[in-house]
Amino acid sequence: MSSLTKIAPGARIGRNVEIGDFTIVHDDVVIGDGCKIDSHCVIGYPNLMAQGRPLVIGANSTIRSHSVFYQGSTFGEGLATGHGVLVRENTTAGRGLRIGSNSDIEGDAVFGDWVRLHSEVHVGKGAKIGHFVWLYPRVQFTNDPFPPSHLCLEVAIDDMAVIATGVLLMPGVHVGLGAFVGAGSVVRADVPDIHCVTGDPARTFTTLDRFVSFEYGLKAPWPRHFRDAYPETSYALMDEVTGRVHAAIAAYRAYPASAGEGQRC
Repeated sequence: MSSLTKIAPGARIGRNVEIGDFTIVHDDVVIGDGCKIDSHCVIGYPNLMAQGRPLVIGANSTIRSHSVFYQGSTFGEGLATGHGVLVRENTTAGRGLRIGSNSDIEGDAVFGDWVRLHSEVHVGKGAKIGHFVWLYPRVQFTNDPFPPSHLCLEVAIDDMAVIATGVLLMPGVHVGLGAFVGAGSVVRADVPDIHCVTGDPARTFTTLDRFVSFEYGLKAPWPRHFRDAYPETSYALMDEVTGRVHAAIAAYRAYPASAGEGQRC
């Protein structure tokens, strides 16, 4: 470590860890083996809301410059961030979380495995996000139904949902398993499993089994054509989640739900 790096005596640093210049690592921090933390980061920023819990960074993670992680969160192996990321206290994430540049996570959030956030994503306090979820640039979560107030209605997103660029998720909405939300949409009500919605307010335009791009020769769900973008260690869970998506499609086709094309979400 460089003399320009400040590591508190209570921090526990694994083997083969690299920490850049002007980075501060506080007490109550556990950094796994093989991690790389760039310059000008703050790791384990103290916070009373964390109630003495450590910040745990899983093995083989990469945290890029000017990122700040508060005390009290736990991340599985393979965390990767862009630059200028903020993650507040009491966030829990599984394996392979990626957080794009200038994104912020406002604490008490739960992420499954292999979640992807692009740049400038704002994840509201208390959000619940499943496995293999995609949040594209400038997706915004809200949670106060009558701002400003002390109310907090958390947003929930189920496994393998895709939230496209510039989507606004209103307080308390639930986006279902395998659902797709089109770019620029405002989601004001729950999106059912395997439904595809777009607009303001978001309305159903199809279901996942009929979501096809003839121009590019692609068909949902996305693991059909994007599986190779993930490591083999993710495949068992991916197959399990994809199986549940196909089961939801089959169930919908057998007993169509009341949500049809044009229904507001």
